[in-house]
Amino acid sequence: MDFDLTADQLALRESVTDLCAKFPESYWQQKEEEDAYPEEFVQALTDAGYLSALIPAEYGGGDGTISDGAVILQAINQSGGTGIPAHAQMYTMGTILRHGSEEQKKKWLPEIAAGRLRLQSFGITEAEAGSDTSRIKTTAVRDGDSYRISGSKMFTSRVPHSDLMLLLTRTTPYNEVQRKTDGLSTFLIDLRDARDQIEVRPIKTMINHQTNAVFIEDLRVPAENLIGEEGKGFRYILSGMNAERILVTSEVLGDGYWLVDRAARYGSERSVFDRPIGSNQGIQFPIAQAYAQLEAASLMRWRAAAAFEQGKQPGFEANAAKLLASQATWEAANAAMTTFGGYGVTDEYGIARKFKDARFQLIAPISNNMILSYIATKALGMPKSY
Repeated sequence: MDFDLTADQLALRESVTDLCAKFPESYWQQKEEEDAYPEEFVQALTDAGYLSALIPAEYGGGDGTISDGAVILQAINQSGGTGIPAHAQMYTMGTILRHGSEEQKKKWLPEIAAGRLRLQSFGITEAEAGSDTSRIKTTAVRDGDSYRISGSKMFTSRVPHSDLMLLLTRTTPYNEVQRKTDGLSTFLIDLRDARDQIEVRPIKTMINHQTNAVFIEDLRVPAENLIGEEGKGFRYILSGMNAERILVTSEVLGDGYWLVDRAARYGSERSVFDRPIGSNQGIQFPIAQAYAQLEAASLMRWRAAAAFEQGKQPGFEANAAKLLASQATWEAANAAMTTFGGYGVTDEYGIARKFKDARFQLIAPISNNMILSYIATKALGMPKSY
């Protein structure tokens, strides 16, 4: 199986890298210090058409593949930036694309593709439910030609910077369903019309992730904004998880390659005791180890992407790719921090910023322990551990 990038993908990577060069480390450090949304960067991505790359041409998008999305996101992070505002729109719109009605696709996707609307927010997690999505308590009750929604969500990113939000709710009480994942429904919320019924509280985190707690009180949503069938929202969410894993993995890999590149260059250039510190095996071996692990994770990512593009659902491959990439990037972050020494914790070189991002990816968007549980049960047939 050939995982080499095509000529078009190589050109795509180069063009994304050229755009990212306009946003140097000083830009990202300023956003970090201010805990600010990278509005200028997101607008540049939008204007260049990268955020609509995976939307079909018939709806005004770039008609790209999941591999194209992976190329874009890896290039962003490998250039020193962050693709988090980009990946959300790339995979979130997939729920509409795969499960929405034709009327919904025609109404929303061209507006998203044109950049007139931003869909960068996905409301799933709740404070008490955590990873047990079946236990969410946000409810949607049918009332004539609309639904009334009340509840709360945690760790919901970029709400103030989005026009639309996908929201997972419970439309049938937990104790009235045969399977615990039944009775969940997904809605597209037009935030422009919902500000009075939604309270957004920013959550301060160690990284600039623009995440929030969201509280919803008696929000009336048109029934036409229900995605797919009522009660089948959980499977709609799951169908997009493999795409999310592939795209997130690509960002993580970009961070890992950035860290390895910086560590290798600094280790080769920095001299102490009249010799480059990179000539010491204690410095070079961890960097080389991280690079080898990144390359292995990248191959698993491309294998997952190829299967996804063939219409398969590569659960093992996509999850394993995220697991391996986050572990490799964490190794790269530690190697870079050790190589830079005291300079690694300063703002100037960007190592500290990427170090925090690398640690975060071990637990998000899904904990690696949950991935290991998935692999054990789904791939190895072992008994469920939770």
